[in-house]
Amino acid sequence: MEILQKYRRARIFWPSVIFLGILLFNTIISKGEFLSITMMDGHFYGRLVDIFRNGSKLMLLAMGMTFVIASGGIDISVGSVMAISGAIACSVIRGNLFPFFQGSVFFALVLAVAAGALCGAWNGFLVSRVRIQPMVATLILMVAGRGIAQLITNGKIITVNSPSYYFINGGYILGLPFPLYLVIILFAGLLFFTKKTAFGLFLASSGINDKSSRLAGIRVENIKLLVYVFCGAAAAGAGLIESSGIKGADCNNAGLMIELDAILSVAIGGNLLTGGRFSLGASICGALIIQSITTTIYAMGVPPEVIQLVKALLVITISLIQSEKLSIKLLPAKAAAQ
Repeated sequence: MEILQKYRRARIFWPSVIFLGILLFNTIISKGEFLSITMMDGHFYGRLVDIFRNGSKLMLLAMGMTFVIASGGIDISVGSVMAISGAIACSVIRGNLFPFFQGSVFFALVLAVAAGALCGAWNGFLVSRVRIQPMVATLILMVAGRGIAQLITNGKIITVNSPSYYFINGGYILGLPFPLYLVIILFAGLLFFTKKTAFGLFLASSGINDKSSRLAGIRVENIKLLVYVFCGAAAAGAGLIESSGIKGADCNNAGLMIELDAILSVAIGGNLLTGGRFSLGASICGALIIQSITTTIYAMGVPPEVIQLVKALLVITISLIQSEKLSIKLLPAKAAAQ
């Protein structure tokens, strides 16, 4: 009972309940077909598997965005960073960039992730050192990033022919999609890092009150720089998954508007957009909720334009839930106790 009560108080409780509720709804509507999983050629297939595979990009972005939002910032350039990383990786494999390493998937991946981290370092520098507002600072790269990606590809859609590169999105290990393993490994590493070191505490403290954190001896500027670097690297990983899925680099459409989904994932997970305490697991649940809603709409044959309307309704609902004035009106007894 104590474990159940502790779980109910956790930030991840309601997001996980909503996700399971969506799955239950689909199961009832489809008469059990939605959750059916089949094995073909040693691989698992089904809509549930598709949710985790297609949602892997958003889960990576959600983890990076969680750190940035926890620090009191925001990053609206992750979609452009995805385009840059995909453009670099495909250009290297094709030999258009660094011809000496043509066909080297390893070098392409390292260079793409490094470029993503560098983009994050640029954002972090503007926010932590130059003290530009996070929205404005990341808007610069959001606008310029796709132009940079276009310069890398000379304005063309770069296609690649590399089974090793395709494996990033289309590969399987023990019957499960490879992108899922990337999410699990990164999540486990970050969870260990934030729970077993002081970084998680420093990050939450910086987001709640950066002035007090500085007086307590926390190097807030370094914390903010680090989280933006990580967010850029995570966006680069998401870009690699997307570009390997389409077997090429489409700089115009890669990661287009996905930054809004990443922010929404963090918000659905119950993490306050003002910064402070955070939950990586809740953000991942938020990403799965968005992906499951998208899959549900497609499965029901509803026009895809409805997806944007559903997301808008989610934003309104979350804003109302996080409104202090509304909470006081709905829970006057709780407000009086405070």
